[in-house]
Amino acid sequence: MAPYRIRKYQESDRQRVLDLFSQGMIQHVPTTFRHILKLPRTLVFLLGVPLTLFLVSGSWILALVSGLTLLAALRFLAKYPWTEYVAHSLHTDMSDITKTYLSGPGSCFWVAESEGQVVGTVGALPVEKPTLQKKQLELLHLSVSLEHRGQGIAKALVRTLLQFARDQGYSEVVLSTTMLQYSAIALYQSMGFQKTGQHFPSMCGRLLAISIFDFTYQLPSAQVSHAP
Repeated sequence: MAPYRIRKYQESDRQRVLDLFSQGMIQHVPTTFRHILKLPRTLVFLLGVPLTLFLVSGSWILALVSGLTLLAALRFLAKYPWTEYVAHSLHTDMSDITKTYLSGPGSCFWVAESEGQVVGTVGALPVEKPTLQKKQLELLHLSVSLEHRGQGIAKALVRTLLQFARDQGYSEVVLSTTMLQYSAIALYQSMGFQKTGQHFPSMCGRLLAISIFDFTYQLPSAQVSHAP
């Protein structure tokens, strides 16, 4: 196992960080595609449309082509939410990582470096809501390259962020992840994050039956201060 170190983001890391982020999101497309295929309404649609065309036209070729076309459309639909999220991020917080994450004391962006190459990322931004009663830090863009997973890098990045949150006086660390990011969910739960909510991010998410899970980590100082 190659050694790695966690350090703050530098501008020279930009292209590698963006590539890692984009690749990490696209890797969820096959899982999303399989999820869509298992939905009862999808199965009815995939069987019903070709069968109807065959009964109307009597052509197996037309029915086969329609089935393959529907599968291609569903594959595009499975890819759409991930590419949209990447595009949105590249035009918002990830458009200038230094400005977004490193211009103030309450936020930060870290990378994991192994053999001179960035192999993991995680960002932290304060949650800014007028009605918020607690000081919350949001965990964003946790990602590790495929070939470096299973080495404890993701856990080390999260621990770095949690220590930063303690040092900055935050009460909670919050994050959101899709229900299909199974390894991420297992990681967060193993580190003490508690599921606090579930919602659909958009009409597309509702259509695909893909919900977002919200997680919260209560920092020890906050737990002590709220104890009776």
